[in-house]
Amino acid sequence: MKLIDVLYSECIHPCAAVQNKQEALREVARIACSSPPLAQADEATVLRGLEQREALGSTGFGKGIAIPHCRLKEATKFVVGVVTVPSGIDFQALDGAPVRLIVFIVAPERDTNEHIRLLSSISQALMTPGATDELLAEKTPEAIRESFLRYTRSDIDTTGTGKRTLFHVFVQDEAVFRDLLSTLAGIESSSVVVVDTENTGLYLAKMPLFAGFWRDEPSKFCRTLIAVVDRELTNETLRRVEGVTGPLDERDDVLVTAQELYYSAGSLGTQP
Repeated sequence: MKLIDVLYSECIHPCAAVQNKQEALREVARIACSSPPLAQADEATVLRGLEQREALGSTGFGKGIAIPHCRLKEATKFVVGVVTVPSGIDFQALDGAPVRLIVFIVAPERDTNEHIRLLSSISQALMTPGATDELLAEKTPEAIRESFLRYTRSDIDTTGTGKRTLFHVFVQDEAVFRDLLSTLAGIESSSVVVVDTENTGLYLAKMPLFAGFWRDEPSKFCRTLIAVVDRELTNETLRRVEGVTGPLDERDDVLVTAQELYYSAGSLGTQP
């Protein structure tokens, strides 16, 4: 699935005159139903789906951005739209900042993996420096659509030979781990799992011979991300990882390995 195919011009509303979160969600439901895939849907149903998702926790994830989203059995295809609110509104965002840019997703009920990948891809793209300001400066749906697609061109045609690369990403920083998980989950055709691991220092600190090396308790956080991606996306995956971590050679809390797979078949879902 490519973002350009699900971002509908009817669903782009610059400078929306909304005063609060509830009005913003109503506007999202209204314009979502103007798209061809949701032409037969009821605005109240879409609004209810958005509200139920917000009840789980605000989709305002920080830096003036919110991505309200929901899954509906009435949706036969994905619908993505953009609403700008330059003056900002209270969206109960995680960082408390007013939300000025709203990108919404209405997804088919059963397409969980595609929904997660789309959500991850959009959130990562919008964190690009300058992306939000550029989108807010645009005054027409056409200009917003062009800018938005430019920042989200991480969508890649994943039609390939079926050859795959196995990534192991060892992480000792919890904040970096969350960003890397979101990044890897957003790569199409990937299968990602998380393995709870422990740092060697936790064991060495308990051995009398090495006990004097740590005055404080060694860091307990350690996770390993294992991802299988199409081989033609290997360089892109590394680029995205370093987009989170910075140059890997300068890190002492992240280690990445990649190897070509002789054999790989099947895939993994994201259901808990």
